[in-house]
Parts: sequence; structure tokens; C-alpha cells
Amino acid sequence: MEGPPSVAGWRLHRQGISTPLGDDPADTVRHLLAVQAQDYYGSLWAVGLRTTGVREADVERAIAERRIVRTWPMRGTLHLVAPEDARWMLSLMAIRALDRDRARQEREFGLDARTTGRCAEVVTRLLEGGRQLTRGALYEALAERKVDTEGQRGLHILGRLAHEGLICQGPREGKQPTFVLLDEWIPRTAILDRDAALAELARRYFAGHGPATVHDLAWWSGLTVRDAQAAVDGAKPTLSHHDYDGVRHWFTESPSAPARAVPAVHLLPPFDEYLVGYKDRSAALDAAHNRQVVGINGLVNPSLIVDGRVNALWKRTLDRQGATLSLTPLRPLRKADRPALARAARRYGEFIGQPVVLAAD
Repeated sequence: MEGPPSVAGWRLHRQGISTPLGDDPADTVRHLLAVQAQDYYGSLWAVGLRTTGVREADVERAIAERRIVRTWPMRGTLHLVAPEDARWMLSLMAIRALDRDRARQEREFGLDARTTGRCAEVVTRLLEGGRQLTRGALYEALAERKVDTEGQRGLHILGRLAHEGLICQGPREGKQPTFVLLDEWIPRTAILDRDAALAELARRYFAGHGPATVHDLAWWSGLTVRDAQAAVDGAKPTLSHHDYDGVRHWFTESPSAPARAVPAVHLLPPFDEYLVGYKDRSAALDAAHNRQVVGINGLVNPSLIVDGRVNALWKRTLDRQGATLSLTPLRPLRKADRPALARAARRYGEFIGQPVVLAAD
């Protein structure tokens, strides 16, 4: 099979942006392996963008039905994953974030192994039997049991327990997420041994994000470059590669070559995998615009892409009449792209179930 025609074109195809992945939100998440989800509504649109005929409520229903799980498998960041992937990903990658923060948590918040173990026992008793509690309710219950959650301590306690695989997020209660016991929320599955987990990581990452490099995989997973290379080595029988400017990019075989995106204009949510999934974003983002798209604090802003490249930032304003989308151009928008922009806005409106208006330039 010939190498991919372009990095951007192939990624649009493999990520399901130019060619939707199907009609099941859970299958879309499974294909991408993980979808960054610290921005809740953004993560819903990230799935909807890649899935045919779904609305926001459909993605939320898949989460409530436990076909998609919200947990912290890597980089210390909340993601959507398939239930069968949650445990091996936590086991392989969450430990890196735990090790990174362990000394600081013990020094600044007194969260040594003994204290964390007590917190785990208390939280287990609070949630066992299928109970679902919001963060605020958990903090109150912990405080009643003499567990201090003041300041940032409560966040670190829950984060630690999530990374250790005790808890994950359940359905929303109003606008607040709830926490549940992972072992009660999803079926128990076997933990892959490290070599098998690394190979599975590489195979699945490059299937959903390729073509990409070993350094991209290391960034996305939070693992070391050495581990990322070991992952690629373990998965090589299932991978192909192509060199761009002398840099090796890996991908999985595809039954058909990616076509040009139709429409070629897409509205990406904040933290979209098309940008956050790679250490090197030059295939999609001009260096001159990097700081406007990716903030100093790591915030990846919602972006408008045209033919695979970031063209503008966008934000929405909601009122009783619906949603207004405002653009901040980074590159000139061609007159010929305006109809595709209008279609992209209508599609987003269909997803959120509200009329969408583009603000005047």
C-alpha cells in the first residue's frame, strides 16, 4: 500500500472528521481509544463531530448507559474511553501521573500511603451499593468523617483515587458530574501485561490518530519516548510507516485512501484530538498562531479548520433564541468556503438541538 497522501488529509480521515466513523458514539470513542474530556460539552461535540446522525443527548445517554466511561487514564487528564479499555489504560499510564505528583501530594497535602488508604476506605463505603455522589456531596461526607477536603486537598484525594482505579465519573446530576466506584460501574476485565498493553496502545493510537510519530505517541500517552518506542516495536506487525521530511510516521492499514474533506470546513471543540493528540501540530497549525490556539496554561481553544488547517478560533453564546457563533480569524477565509462554514454551523446546531447563527464579520 502506498504511503498516505498527506499528514493532515490522512488524520482527518482516520479521526473520523472528514469521513464519520459510524452511528454509535461508543464505537467512535473506541476507535480513537481516548477523547480528552476535561471540557464536558466539548467532549460531547468531539464525539458528535465524528459520528453520523447523533445529538448531544445521544452521547450523554451512552455515558449514562456505561457504554462510554469518563476517567483519568493518562496525563492526569479526564478522558472518555470504552469500558473494556479503562483498566489496562489506567494500569499502564495513570501510574506516571501518580508518580509525578506523589511527593508534592504528601508534602503539601499530607497524602501519604496510609492517609490515602484511609480515604479509599471511606470513599468505598460512601459509594458502595451503586451510590452516585457529586464532588460537593463527597466532600461533605468526607468532612463528616474527619477527612479534610479544604482548599485543593479534596481535588487531590479524588484525583488520586481515580488514578488508582477506585472511582470514575458517573452520570451528571444537573450540571455536576457524579462519582461512582469503577468496579461497580463497569464490568471487571483482565489487566493486560505491560508488553501487551504497550502494543495495544500503539496499535490503537495509530489506528485512530495516524500518521503520527513515536514522539507524538509519547506526548499523547504521557509515557517516556523509550516506552513509546517499545510500544511501536511490539505493534509493528500491525503497523505501516511513511517518512515525511525524513521523519517516520506510523499508521495502520486502511481499506481506502482518504478523500478530500467534503465539506472541507469543520468546527473543532476545545481540546480536540485533532490538535491535542500530537506533540508536533505543524500539520494543522501555523507556528505563528500556536499561542493563540494553545494557551500558556495548556488550554486548546475551539478551532475552525479549513482543508485540515486551523483557520480561526470560535466561541458560542447561548440565549433563548439559540446559539451565536463568533469567529476570530487567524487566516483569511475564502469566499468559496462560506457555504461549507454555514453547513458546519448547521450541523453543530443539529447536534446541540438549537438554531445556530454565525455572527457577522
